[in-house]
Amino acid sequence: MNRLQKIAQLFSPAAFVHDSEEEIQKLEQLIKLQQIGGITFFHSRHSAAANFEGRQEKLTFENSLEKLKSLIKRYQSISKTPLLISIDAEFGLAMRIEQTPQYPFAITLGQLPIEMEPLIFESGKLIGEDLKAIGIHLNLAPVADCNTNPNNPVIGYRAFGDDKEKVSRFALAQYKGMIAGGVAACYKHFPGHGDTAVDSHLGLPIIDKTKEQLLQEELYPFIAGINQGVDMIMVGHLAVPALTKGERLPASLSKHVLKNLLREELGFKGIVISDALNMKAVAELYPTKGELEWKAFDAGNDILCFSENITEGIHYINQNATDEQIDLSYQRIYNLKTKLGLNTASKPTFSKLNGKKANTYNQIVAQQLFNTHWDKAQIAHLLKPKDKIAFIAAFNNLEDLKTPEFNNLNFRETLQLEDLNQQKLDQITREQACILGIFLPSAKPINQFGMDQASIDKIKALSQNPNVLIIHFGNPLAAKTWQTPQSKAILVHAYQTLPEFQSQAWKHLHSTL
Repeated sequence: MNRLQKIAQLFSPAAFVHDSEEEIQKLEQLIKLQQIGGITFFHSRHSAAANFEGRQEKLTFENSLEKLKSLIKRYQSISKTPLLISIDAEFGLAMRIEQTPQYPFAITLGQLPIEMEPLIFESGKLIGEDLKAIGIHLNLAPVADCNTNPNNPVIGYRAFGDDKEKVSRFALAQYKGMIAGGVAACYKHFPGHGDTAVDSHLGLPIIDKTKEQLLQEELYPFIAGINQGVDMIMVGHLAVPALTKGERLPASLSKHVLKNLLREELGFKGIVISDALNMKAVAELYPTKGELEWKAFDAGNDILCFSENITEGIHYINQNATDEQIDLSYQRIYNLKTKLGLNTASKPTFSKLNGKKANTYNQIVAQQLFNTHWDKAQIAHLLKPKDKIAFIAAFNNLEDLKTPEFNNLNFRETLQLEDLNQQKLDQITREQACILGIFLPSAKPINQFGMDQASIDKIKALSQNPNVLIIHFGNPLAAKTWQTPQSKAILVHAYQTLPEFQSQAWKHLHSTL
C-alpha cells in the first residue's frame, strides 16, 4: 500500500443498518475511493443520536438482522481489501439489533460471586459466536470501567460494578470468551470512565484524582488486562489532569496519556482505538475539518472510530505525520486483520445465532442470582396468608405477564400501577399483602430511567409500607429514584426484564408461598 492507502486503513466510520439508499451509496463511494480500513455499525441515525437528544433509544425497525447481513455483504464486496467490521455488542447483538440474542447486562453479571468467572467467560463466547455468525470481526467490548460513581450518566449498567478486583477478573473473563468465540475484543474506556458525572456524548467529563488514586482504582483493571495480554484498548473522551500535567485535555487526544502512560509506562503493545469522534467532548474542539482526526492520531490512536471527516482527515494526517507513525499503526491493524483471517478472506458466510443457547444461559444466570439473593423465610413471612396477595405491575402490561408460571401463583387480584390512585393503593396494602413488580422501562438513567414522576411517587409510597414486596426487574441503580430513608418494603433486585429472569422470579415465588 502507498502512504495514503495506509492512512485510510486507520479509519472506521459509522455505518447504519437502517439508512437511506443515498447515504448507503455515499459510504460505498468512501470505501471505493478512500479504501478505508473498516466500518462500525450502529442501528440507525435516530438511535445513534439518542444520547445527544436526551431521550430513550427506541428500536422499532423491522428486519434489522437481515439488513445488517445484507449491508456487510454489500460493503465487503466493493472493498479492495477486506473491511474490519466492528460493533458495540456489550450485552450481545441486541444492544444494536432488535430481535437478536440478548445476554445479561454487565451490572447483572457483576452480582454473581467472583468464583463464577466461567459464567462470565461463557457470555463472552456466546456473544462472540453471534457476531462471527453474521460477519462481524470486532466487538467494542467489554467495559473495564469501575462504576464508582452511582450517578454516572453513561456507564452504570454497562460496568461489572464498583469492585476493582471483580471488574478486573470479569472483564478479562468476558474478553477471553469473545476471543474464544472467534472475534476480536476491546477493553474500554481507558483510563477509566467510572467516576464521572458528565456524559462524554454531551460534554467533557473531568476526573480530579491523583495519579496514585487512579492507579489504585480506575487504571487497575486495564493494567491487569495488559499484563494478561489484552491487545486492544479504547480510550475515552475524559480529562484527567493528573495524567496530563494539569491540562484539561481529553485523554483520547493526549500524548501524556496514550504514549507516556499507556505505551511507555504500562507497556501496552496492542491497538489503541478512539471512542467515537463525533461525541461532543471532542467533536467541537477543532473547527477545521480533519484536524481532530490528526490530533487523535498524533496523540497515539491507531484506529479512528466514527470520524465524520474521512477525506479531510486522511489528507490532514498525510500532511503532518511521519512515515514511522503511519507504518506503526498500519502494521498493528494489518496484523489484526491477518490474525482474523481477513487478508485472505472470501465473501462473508453467515450462520445461525445462539438463540436456544442464549435462553439457557440467561436461565442459568437468573437462577444463580435468585438463589443468592432470595430470602425465602423473610418473604414467606410477609406473604401470609398466601391466598390474599395482590400483584401490581408497574410499566408492563398485565396481559404480557400471564404466562403459565405467572398464572400458577393464583394472586387474589392483579392490578396495573398506572390505573391506581393513592387511595386505592392504601386500601390494597392495608387489607392484604402486596407484590409490586417494577419492569423498568430503560436501563439508562436519562429521564429517570424512563419512568414518569406520577408512577415514581406511587412507588415511593408503596416502598414505605412493610406489607409490600418489591421485585425490581431492571438496573438496580434506578432504585435511588424511589427509595427513601422511610422505605420498609422488602426489595428484591431481579436485574433484567428478560423473560428468563421473570420466569425465575415466578418460580421462586411459587416455591416460597
